[in-house]
Formats: sequence, C-alpha cells, structure tokens
Amino acid sequence: MRKTDSMDQLLDNVVWQGAVCFLHKTPRAFLPMRSFESLTLIAGRGIEGDRYLIGNEAGFYSHKPEEGRQVTLFEMEALEAIKRDYAIEFRPEEHRRNITVRGVPLNHLVFKRFRVGACLLEATRLSTPCRHIEEILGKPVFDPMVHRSGLNCRIIEGGEVRVGDIVRPC
Repeated sequence: MRKTDSMDQLLDNVVWQGAVCFLHKTPRAFLPMRSFESLTLIAGRGIEGDRYLIGNEAGFYSHKPEEGRQVTLFEMEALEAIKRDYAIEFRPEEHRRNITVRGVPLNHLVFKRFRVGACLLEATRLSTPCRHIEEILGKPVFDPMVHRSGLNCRIIEGGEVRVGDIVRPC
C-alpha cells in the first residue's frame, strides 16, 4: 500500500466538518470579486452570474472550458498561513475562488463528493495558481499559493449556498 493510499483511507474514516466563511463571484474576467451572503449553484453548469457559468463564459480561462471547474473553494487557513509565512495581507475576495471555507481538508478531497449546505459537489482536481492573479492584485502571491490554491469542483446537486452553511463529507 502506498503512503498516499493509507492517508486517503485514514481521511475517509475521519469525521470532519467545516463551514462557509465567504462567498464570491464576478461576471467577467479582470473585474473584482464581489462578496455575497448567498450564491445559487446550478448542477452541471456553475454559479449563477459567475464568469465561468457554462454557456455564458466570460472568465480569463474561458478559452479552456472545463466541466470540473464549476465552483472553486479556498481555505481560510491558507490565507492565514500566507500572512504568517510571507507577511502578505491576502483577503478572501482576492484569491478569486468562489467559496472560502474553514475546517475543510480541501487538498485531501480530490475525486470525493461532499456537501456544502444542501448542495452536492464532486472535487475534480486541486486548483493551481497562475501569474494572472499577481497582475490583478499587484501582490507576489503566486509562490505562496503553490500547493494551497484551492479545489475545483463539479456541481452534482445545485441549490443555494449561504455564508455559515456547513461543509461535510457524504
């Protein structure tokens, strides 16, 4: 058994529960992310009004459509670590992901399903940072975001997600 296999099995047996801290979207690339108290997730398409909603794409990577990037998550703990380790103030709206969570082991959820409020998500891959974010923010965040850049997901069951909703395994 490989070490990563045993870690995945261990995580499958660990009971964790997190929460939604912030919600963001933007209608077009290069525009600032806007904060919301709730977002509507549409199964198989994305977030209502977001730049990557399938069928209405207007994001920086829209020329590379990807079903598994319907909603993206980011950890509050990563923001805190970037501030601690790199002395960079990095606010939740600046990481350009949609849902900021606390207490959710995002890096260990690839290929797993989990609930965010009433919605069911399936993690497709870890998100990777790009230099584009440094262009937008004017902050050196690319290197600090490596290996803690969030999680890309497909929306299996849509609905409304609210700040404060519970995030939990299925």
